[in-house]
Amino acid sequence: MTAGKMNTTHPQKTSKRASYLYILLTNTGTAFSRLIQSFTNAPYNHASISLDPELNELYSFGRKTARNPLNAGFIQEDVYHGTYSYYQHTSCIVLRLKVTHKEKDAVRAAIRVFEQNKELYSYNLIGLIGVLMNRELGIQHARFCSEFVAEVLGKGGLNLWDSRPSALVTPHHFYEHPRLEKMYEGRLTDYPELDAMKLYHAQANRYQTRTAALKVN
Repeated sequence: MTAGKMNTTHPQKTSKRASYLYILLTNTGTAFSRLIQSFTNAPYNHASISLDPELNELYSFGRKTARNPLNAGFIQEDVYHGTYSYYQHTSCIVLRLKVTHKEKDAVRAAIRVFEQNKELYSYNLIGLIGVLMNRELGIQHARFCSEFVAEVLGKGGLNLWDSRPSALVTPHHFYEHPRLEKMYEGRLTDYPELDAMKLYHAQANRYQTRTAALKVN
């Protein structure tokens, strides 16, 4: 009788490490930010979602160029070389949301759909008026920042508000939500998870660019 082979196949182990999403709320202090703040009276008026604590995969709806708030839509934000780099005194709070791996993958997939169709989307200025009126004014291919964050969370099964539609979610709603854990609050450039070398090089590049512009003028 021949002995059968022992089954050495083991079931694949599922990682027990916690998974997180990160919500970045900011105030750049620009004229547009001050205008919004005059209506909301909230400390932060822009919301972004990040897939990592270092803010390398950071997404929102906002200005595509630093100097033109009207040219806005879906963006992957860059804290080193993007719009934030022009506003060194940007204040922020980083909030952490504990999720399952499945939920995080679903949120990532929802963001990818926006990314793949980014040319279709614009900034939902009318929606901001709707927020002030407490009236949902959703537009098919337009979002404002916190509306976008709430929407992709919802598509990941993370409906943080039972009865509030994403078009009525403001950055302050994230700020006050009990499920979101405060990780850091202060100046964005002082956030300890950022890469100090990248910050240094970005600042050096801005200085060189400004110096060159002064010489030309």
